[in-house]
Amino acid sequence: MTPHSPVACRVIDEVLEATVVLSFSKVGYDVRSRLEGWIDPPDCEGRAVAITGATSGLGLAMAERLGALGANVHLVGRNQKKIDDAVARVKHAARGSVQGHRCDLSILSDTAVLAEELASSGCAIDVLIHNAGALLGTFVRTSEGVETTLATHLLSPYHLTERLIASSGFAARARVIIMTSGGMYTERFDLADLEMTPEHYKGTTAYARAKRAQCVLVDHWQHAYGSKGLAFHLVHPGWAATPGVSEGIPGFSKVMGPLLRTAYQGADTAVWLAGLPDGEPGPGKLWLDRRARSLHKLRRTRLSREEQDAARVQLPIWCDARIARALSQGH
Repeated sequence: MTPHSPVACRVIDEVLEATVVLSFSKVGYDVRSRLEGWIDPPDCEGRAVAITGATSGLGLAMAERLGALGANVHLVGRNQKKIDDAVARVKHAARGSVQGHRCDLSILSDTAVLAEELASSGCAIDVLIHNAGALLGTFVRTSEGVETTLATHLLSPYHLTERLIASSGFAARARVIIMTSGGMYTERFDLADLEMTPEHYKGTTAYARAKRAQCVLVDHWQHAYGSKGLAFHLVHPGWAATPGVSEGIPGFSKVMGPLLRTAYQGADTAVWLAGLPDGEPGPGKLWLDRRARSLHKLRRTRLSREEQDAARVQLPIWCDARIARALSQGH
């Protein structure tokens, strides 16, 4: 077994994955990116890619890399000054067009406007990357009456994706990528406990539950729209040094600092997926460092087949109802 034979590469990867810490840290990326078969991401010439949360961290790293690979990039952010700065930065090396869109993705009416902008941009979206995030220490309700973490991580991605599908805003073989987190491994999907109350709120739990719900959402989307040519993926970036991590979980950031990945390392798998040929790789999976991974690390988080089937049906119904209520309250 040579150091870079397929068998050796698989064994090394599996050993890293079993350790969790080494897998998620920069060690995992550094080792895997040196194994046989790891090549530069494919060219993205002409592909229209929309990235939420694109003014810093992983989102900005994705935008820079994809722009340099030839994609026509749509950057979405909340702050106009940061959007303008990010657009200017991405344009330095971009081979395609670069556009900015202001949208607070915790506000569902803003998300609806963004969907209209993207659908009417004149170029169907080939890749949509849901990257915007929020990890809060205290309960914060949006002006539309939704807990902010849930609105940002689940309801807004659902709303944006569904509206783009309804308005034919996606290209024929488009792919949707949701950036997830290792936090979701700690939670079991339970629709009844999905939206936390102020009395029992814990920011990291709200975040992890929303991330676990994203797994169910991808399962639903793939079943509902896969036959129409759309592909849905989850990407775990590993543990990366980003503003979201340093601000949202400062203790973790301080302790793990030397082992955290760079934003570009954390963005790599999403960039790789964005450029692969239509139909590659198989959809509906979770990816870390360009390999499909298990959705569960703890037995207690697994659903039975019957529970999974029910969740796939119930979650989009719940999202539709919760979004309708939020939009009515916002007005």
